[in-house]
Parts: sequence; structure tokens; C-alpha cells
Amino acid sequence: MRTLFVGDLHLSADRPDITAAFSHFLATLPSDTQALYILGDLFEVWVGDDLAEPFALALAQQLRDIAGKIPVYYVHGNRDFMLGRRFAKQSGMQLLPEVSVTQLYGHKLVILHGDSLCTLDKAYQRFRRFRSIALFRWIYSLLPKRKRQAIASGLRAKSKQGNQYKTREIMDVESSAVLALMQQKHADIMIHGHTHRPAIHQLGDQLQRMVVGDWYTQGSVLTLTPQGAELSNLPLE
Repeated sequence: MRTLFVGDLHLSADRPDITAAFSHFLATLPSDTQALYILGDLFEVWVGDDLAEPFALALAQQLRDIAGKIPVYYVHGNRDFMLGRRFAKQSGMQLLPEVSVTQLYGHKLVILHGDSLCTLDKAYQRFRRFRSIALFRWIYSLLPKRKRQAIASGLRAKSKQGNQYKTREIMDVESSAVLALMQQKHADIMIHGHTHRPAIHQLGDQLQRMVVGDWYTQGSVLTLTPQGAELSNLPLE
């Protein structure tokens, strides 16, 4: 038996190769898969459930078929934080809180997207607090399609430009934030994405931090079994 974790696929209409690779991954899940966790940024951008593109609706149907057999859990990312209950219902995904805790194979896991742990990036954390305001999200959802798309494109461009001047350390999770959250949740394993730096980190003798990778040039899957954890890559072809 196994549980699978993916994240940071950044699916979009102009990257059909990533969508095809993820579709193949879903169609060929091992028979002993017990659950699938998607740790945010499934889409490159999400401006509202009412404006889901055809490729996203097709993917929703495939996810719904999978969810009829095993649980499919979803944690919001920083790119698709507007993904709502409507699309979750269409795809059969169960929306998880920003920080989720579960027991699995004798371990206590804390699961999240990971952007909240990048505490050294003060500018991003200010934006993150702003975008979490319910009133802002509600007002944004009422805007016309073109306006929502323009705002999203502007934020992406600003983020890309700003990231050019940020150090690797600022854009990574901060170790004290990691340990503080694990201690708060009494977890011995943390699993997240966001940083695009896949790895399994040993934190002392008892704790582990596992990071799923992005799908820009290859697929990235974290497999957790009673025997341990493994990161694997998948071709996009």
C-alpha cells in the first residue's frame, strides 16, 4: 500500500505536455494506491471556478473518476488560491485546510503547500496576508473575466520580476518556521511543495521534511509506504 503526493504542476493551456503527463500518471496509478494528495499550484493561474478552461474541465472528470476509488485531497497553492468548492466538487477533490495533520503508516504528518514557511520573504508574506482576506477574494470573484485575468497576469509578472532580485535563502522555507510548525502539530514528518526543490531532508534523528518537485521539465511524485518514502521523476513525453 502507498500514498502519493504531487504539487506544483502549474497546468495551463499552453503546456499540454504537462497536462498529458499528469493525465497519464492518473490513468496508471498503482493498484495499491490508498490516496492522492495534490499540494497546491495544480494550475498556473486560477481566476475562478466559473472560468475554468476546457482542459481543466476534462481533467476534473478524470480526477472525479479517480476520486470514486480513492480519496483525492487538495491543498491550495499560491497560484490557485481562488480554486473553490464548485471545481472541487466537479473533480471529486476534498479541500484541506492550509495546514493539515494526519496519521499515516505509524507517522504523524503535517501537510501544506509551503509558501507560509518562506518567512524571510517579507514582501510576499504581506501579499499573502492580503489575499487571504475574505472580502478581497469575494470582490475579486465578482470582477469581469478580463479584469480578473489582467490582475492575475499583472501579479505574476510582478512576482517574476521581484524574484530575480531575491536570494535563494529568501525564496526557500525558513528552518525555524519548519521546526516550530512541526513542534506545534507534534508531527514527525512534514510534506510540502512550493519551493520546486524536491528532496527528503533528515532533521535530526526523528524528524523529516519531504518536498515534492515541480512539473516544468519532468513529473515529480513522492511515494509514502509503510517502509519509507521515495521521490521519483516522470517523463513529460
